[in-house]
Amino acid sequence: MTRFAILALGLALGACATSPTPVARTGAGRAPVPYTSVGLERVLGQNAAGLTQLFGDPDADVREGSARKLQFGSSICILDAYLYPKGSAEPKVTYLDAREPDGSAIDRASCVAALTRRKEAR
Repeated sequence: MTRFAILALGLALGACATSPTPVARTGAGRAPVPYTSVGLERVLGQNAAGLTQLFGDPDADVREGSARKLQFGSSICILDAYLYPKGSAEPKVTYLDAREPDGSAIDRASCVAALTRRKEAR
């Protein structure tokens, strides 16, 4: 009887165990792209004129209140630069998002490098 009680207790406790949390994947089985600011020094803190000088004319210019999003794209990637004002100062890039044309994640610094080499960039 004791063996049966121990076996039943072991099975009951085993049912309470949690399974490992699945890791989110991006794209076709790709690992998530880490979010760092390395390689983005030329873009973070820039104003709209600085971005236009670096990448050429934006493909989209969206304004909402005092915030602004400039979008630059190529066959390699699409970069969204979000500009926000600090106090009464001119809006500057505080956040970047990058993706491949199909929506898959891409390293933001790689996208910046690719866009600086696109035909329209100066």
